[in-house]
Amino acid sequence: MDEDDAILGPASVPRGTTHNNRRWQPLARVLQPSRSAIWLVLFLLLLVNLTNGISNLPLSRMLERRLCRIYYDADHDVDEALCKEDGIQQDLAWIMGSFETLWIVGDFVMTIPLTFLSERYGRKRILLLNLIPRLFMLFWTLAVAHFEHYLPPRAVIAGASLSVLGGDTVFNSLIYGLAARITDDSVTRAIYFSRMTALTSVVGFLSPAIAAAVMTLELSLPFWLGIVLLMLALPTIMLLRGDDDVPDETPEARRPLISSPTLKAQGSRVSLIASIVDRVHSLVSAVKNRHLALLLLSMLLTSLASADTKLLAQYISTRYRWTFASAGYLLSAKAVVNFILLTFVVPLFLATQGGTSQSLSDRANVRYARFCLVASVVGALAIGVSAAIWELIPSLAVYALGVPLSVFTLSLANSPTMWAHASGGPDESDPQSRVFSIVMMVKTLGSLVGAPLMAASWYYGIQIAFYGSPYIASSLIYLAAWCVFWNIRIS
Repeated sequence: MDEDDAILGPASVPRGTTHNNRRWQPLARVLQPSRSAIWLVLFLLLLVNLTNGISNLPLSRMLERRLCRIYYDADHDVDEALCKEDGIQQDLAWIMGSFETLWIVGDFVMTIPLTFLSERYGRKRILLLNLIPRLFMLFWTLAVAHFEHYLPPRAVIAGASLSVLGGDTVFNSLIYGLAARITDDSVTRAIYFSRMTALTSVVGFLSPAIAAAVMTLELSLPFWLGIVLLMLALPTIMLLRGDDDVPDETPEARRPLISSPTLKAQGSRVSLIASIVDRVHSLVSAVKNRHLALLLLSMLLTSLASADTKLLAQYISTRYRWTFASAGYLLSAKAVVNFILLTFVVPLFLATQGGTSQSLSDRANVRYARFCLVASVVGALAIGVSAAIWELIPSLAVYALGVPLSVFTLSLANSPTMWAHASGGPDESDPQSRVFSIVMMVKTLGSLVGAPLMAASWYYGIQIAFYGSPYIASSLIYLAAWCVFWNIRIS
């Protein structure tokens, strides 16, 4: 088949399809999006991640300004340079840590139910539902900022309460699942993951500069910009095509022997509870596979350790007495390294694997992942011990070398080699159907533990003037993840 055509996965067309039964192929193309669909997926990913990125910095500054006025008992705005007192920063750390934890808890609890609902009613509906908590969070933040005489700073925590309708875990599992179904070629899929990770990383570190520039004009402007971006996400989701777009009136004689999770969920009367039990069983079965268990454990640890990135802006602002806007510009400079790695270097490495066997590709992914973990260990430790800004800048560059880690671990998680001996694991005819819900659930569990852990480490670190404590803790956790990952052997 021509490379520009839709790649038919094993779930869509039975093995051994010949010229005589190619009548199935037109319908199979309906079931599988064309490769051009990756750009629509990337655009949606851009809109949602940019919204997240441009709202974090002004949220921290808005809360700091409110806490600063309370601290000095002032009825007017206090100069930002005077707001770096430890008491103010401790309160800010507590509020932001509680906000992140509440958001992650709701997201984690609803990951399996919402994944089941996406299979039963279609990904589009759940992606649209996923926009509601994001919009509510932005509008609620604006309300807390505007009605400051009625709503205390800690009221902003309630903005995360609607994450039960789906947060980052649900969104990522759906969006990565869509990307995985575009092709059944492991190298092409890894390149797609690299593009998505590159986009996420670059947006994540360019957005502070955008936020810094916009918030200097008006502190509430980034929140309104985020609302506009989410409005643009609405038609983008409607344009997406997934396996939930299968025509209902397909004649029975022309239906292919497929095993689509959406069709099975729509066509059966499996209950939500049964689906949850089935997903938990899949996770337990996966743990029985030694290599897969090690991979999931390493993902758990790295997700826990990476929670320190949420603190970077406040860390730079507090330790080096910089304004939040200046910290945002510095974080955006880090995006240059990320962009080069994920846009040019990683795809080049992955392209060299083209035509190689699955085992050789998996061994290369393991090798690259180990290097990323070493960079993360060294980079996090260097950030934690950097006493001056000139020491911090190269430390951030080293830490950025670990960013491609998720590209290689996601490729491994999606590899048939890892699931080969996992009895009761993902559906053998459609392994992508559950891989990402399990992986994202594990990563969210790591974030669920990491968010309060890093916030507490930062809170008490400020108290004893040991500002690098969260990054030293992160370095130790990355080291533990490296030790776990070292035991993965691909034969």
